[in-house]
Amino acid sequence: VANLKLRAERDGDHYILNGSKTFITSGMRADYITVAARTGGPGAGGVSALLVEGNTPGLTRTALKKMGWWCSDTAQLHFDHCRVPVANLLGQENGGFQIFMLNFNQERLALALQAYGFARVCLDEASEWASSRTTFGKRLVGHQVVRHKLVAMATRIEATRALLEDLTRRLEQGESPVAQICMLKNFAAQTMQFCADNAVQILGGMGFMRGTKSERIYREVKVIMIGGGAEEVLNELAARQLGWA
Repeated sequence: VANLKLRAERDGDHYILNGSKTFITSGMRADYITVAARTGGPGAGGVSALLVEGNTPGLTRTALKKMGWWCSDTAQLHFDHCRVPVANLLGQENGGFQIFMLNFNQERLALALQAYGFARVCLDEASEWASSRTTFGKRLVGHQVVRHKLVAMATRIEATRALLEDLTRRLEQGESPVAQICMLKNFAAQTMQFCADNAVQILGGMGFMRGTKSERIYREVKVIMIGGGAEEVLNELAARQLGWA
């Protein structure tokens, strides 16, 4: 965010926006778009938050095709001399960076919650399948290697739940544990990835078929791991917050 290129130049009672944004969730259908734009110099201190109406002249949208998250459109937005009223400035000019950083904390927590829920769905589907499917004369869960996979999935899910509950308590008490939120989001996404992979493996051929929950979740793992800050970015942010960089 601190290095964004979209420019907003002041022109009387308006800002003139030029540039583009990509990977914008709900960008095709949004009536209002909250935009981070550069109104000042380089770095975090030159970023402002603007509310742009969806019918603003000069704003064009292009739909992007994705691996997963088909129920939510994603777009590239292009701003060509878009005039946005100064009254649509959110907060102070050049003070938008903090607004977006606070939003990122909430987004990362929400993504961790989603990952936890998806992981549980994978475990439930794999457990049900393993309990009903028969191979070599006994239920699939009767094979040690399969039930050990289920235990490994359950272990990571329980660890994720414990982290979620602890962080939720700390947030309710007014803390702002940025490093721990980063670590939680990464750990929860890894739990989802692990459970989706093992669920598809346990389901076997059915896991590769459209219509199973685990197949869909398997396709949506990467957006959880990348959205709100990729794993590598969050590891570095956590390291800085902990005083190691």
